[in-house]
Amino acid sequence: MKNIAIFLYASLLVIASCAPKEEGIPMKIAKAYGFDHLDKVSSISYTWNVRRDSATVLVRDWSWDRENGEVYYKGPDTTATYQLANKSPEIEAVDQRFINDKYWLLFPFQLAWDDGYDAEIIENASSPIHGENTIKVIVRYNDTDGYTPGDAYDLYVDKDYMIKEWVFRRGDGPEGRAFTWENVQDFDGIKIALDHKLENGEKIIWFTNVAVENK
Repeated sequence: MKNIAIFLYASLLVIASCAPKEEGIPMKIAKAYGFDHLDKVSSISYTWNVRRDSATVLVRDWSWDRENGEVYYKGPDTTATYQLANKSPEIEAVDQRFINDKYWLLFPFQLAWDDGYDAEIIENASSPIHGENTIKVIVRYNDTDGYTPGDAYDLYVDKDYMIKEWVFRRGDGPEGRAFTWENVQDFDGIKIALDHKLENGEKIIWFTNVAVENK
């Protein structure tokens, strides 16, 4: 379980663009999760939970005011409120956690928001955990942007472009750990996978107290 922490902080990337991409498979994934409904969403709040070991669960509370570009954080170490467009060096550690946790929550939408990645599509790929027949989408970020540039994600999506499993690979390396994307709930048109499990069925990362507020 020690390498879980390495994984969690590896996906620290930045939103590079809010302009939607062309209608390729990454955009189809974003739309399958409700990207077309995001314009009416004013805020998203949630609790991010991760099991560190059999007895320890780390909990972080977030509220993202999308209209005003403001983030509120409450964790075991501190609380903070800051503007995404005007981050001080002192807030960088909190912002890294925000980006990490938001990628777990909203990664399908990052495919529409982010620039600086390439997508490779492989048809009829077997998913690593359940062996399902899926479309494999390899998302490789460039080596210049974000907190940890050069990382890669292998997405395994079904015919409806819903993510069934994913593998994060630090620095586009050959090895990574597979997680499920399950317990998908619909929040007024915004679909969110609340639970992420390992191959052995252990739930490692999950979301609670999710609220999506409209304008």
